[in-house]
Amino acid sequence: MIRAHSVEAVRAAEATAMAALPEGELMSRAALGLAEVAAARLADTDGTTVVGLVGAGDNGGDTLYAVAHLAESGFACAVVLVPTAGRSGVHAAGLAAAEAAGVMVHVAADDPDAVADVVAEADLVLDGIVGIGGRPGLRPEAARLVDAVDDDAWVIAVDLASGLDPAGEEGEDDAVWADETVTFGTPKPVHLLPAGEAATGRLTVVDIGIDLADVAAAVERLTWDDVAALWPVPGSGDDKYSRGVLGVVAGSEAYPGAAVLCTTSAAEAGVGMLRYVGTPTPVGLVHQAVPEAVMGEGRVQAWVVGPGLDTETADDAARAQLDAARAALASDLPVVVDAGGLALVDGRRTAPTVLTPHAGELARLLTRLEAPSAGTDDGTQGGSGASAGGSGAGRPVGGSGDGGDDAQHEVTADDVKGAPLGHARRLVALTGATVLLKGATTLVVTDGEPVRSQADAPPWLATAGAGDVLSGVIGALLAAGLSPHDAASLGALVHGVTADRVSGGGPLRALAVAHGIRPTVRDLLARGRSAPG
Repeated sequence: MIRAHSVEAVRAAEATAMAALPEGELMSRAALGLAEVAAARLADTDGTTVVGLVGAGDNGGDTLYAVAHLAESGFACAVVLVPTAGRSGVHAAGLAAAEAAGVMVHVAADDPDAVADVVAEADLVLDGIVGIGGRPGLRPEAARLVDAVDDDAWVIAVDLASGLDPAGEEGEDDAVWADETVTFGTPKPVHLLPAGEAATGRLTVVDIGIDLADVAAAVERLTWDDVAALWPVPGSGDDKYSRGVLGVVAGSEAYPGAAVLCTTSAAEAGVGMLRYVGTPTPVGLVHQAVPEAVMGEGRVQAWVVGPGLDTETADDAARAQLDAARAALASDLPVVVDAGGLALVDGRRTAPTVLTPHAGELARLLTRLEAPSAGTDDGTQGGSGASAGGSGAGRPVGGSGDGGDDAQHEVTADDVKGAPLGHARRLVALTGATVLLKGATTLVVTDGEPVRSQADAPPWLATAGAGDVLSGVIGALLAAGLSPHDAASLGALVHGVTADRVSGGGPLRALAVAHGIRPTVRDLLARGRSAPG
């Protein structure tokens, strides 16, 4: 598992380490590790010239010392001092080390055009402008230097790409987009979250001797090696019931394929038994595609509600299916809620719940649940009567409006994409559920748990029906007894890895992903069994 720690946790761990080490030792370790990575990339690309963009603070110091090491190794090196104070605005000892090693020193404010030309000549650029204490965005003088970097240069961000929000809460276009980020001690949240992962590039962690083993992570990412420890593997005493019975309320006359995709993926994930509730057309299709599925309601350990569900149709079969969906949501059993089922969510469930919206669906849920009229006079929601709860209920969404206490701002998909983690947390507060927010980087947010962030899937997975497949996998894991947090993040990992295997670099179909779940799980479990103990 990859664990990322908050800025506050990192600073505390660094302070503890520095108290037990000679002055400057941590920076020396960081700079040496950074220089070694840079030298390796220069060797890979036959590069010979290095420019360090140096800001104030320790990141600038790391960069200065690293460039000094590279100069001593024979590379042609220069640094550009970004602060308007010039030499007095950067790490003094680092600057002295760079000059002693023969590094050319330029002050950005002295001659911006000439400095931009120096940057443009570099084969490798070290971005040491801003560190973990920075704010989102770049100042104009820094942005000018970043714009001057040649498209073919290899850009290494020092600790994090300048301009990003270190906490990974806010997206920012005005930032360095690095080919690689060399971070120290531990990843930071921005490296694993949607707001910063793309700009981070390849992530390399340099061990500098800080101890965070017993410190709670802010963000986690499951890796392939975690599957064997988490996936429910049956024992000799298990039967189909003890392995988990999953009920699926999915599909409709308008969207019958969703039922096939969801039930197929659940069966491929190894669920003990499936029960399916639907209208006539998807019933027939599921009967053919998943003959082991039992039609109709019955005793289950968990439910999947919503893929392809039509909540508007009024015929008798559709009404009966909707009644089953509402009964599942009103039960005390774990439920995965996706797509059409999200329209039935009206507040908090006390039972384990996983909501799986994409950005648009999350925006619509927040708009509806945070509306002043969403609650009754006694503070409860309609439908099941569950409390709205959480912060934000009954208040304007996304800031103040001009309509007084009853004003409401409609949350949009763009709002969610701009600050995905914050919006997911709002939905968690309103519903008490685990929220899996789909995207290129999928977030799994549960109250009281580190955020899980998975980015295992290829862009080809952005295809119709992919979410139906994911719901089936998560449902199978919930039925087997996993927590919503583990079921959602493990399901996202296996779903993404399967898509990558099936795609092979080209197009894929959701049904092919569903059929690929079983061999993917098999191979990941075998990997875990063969790993050295």
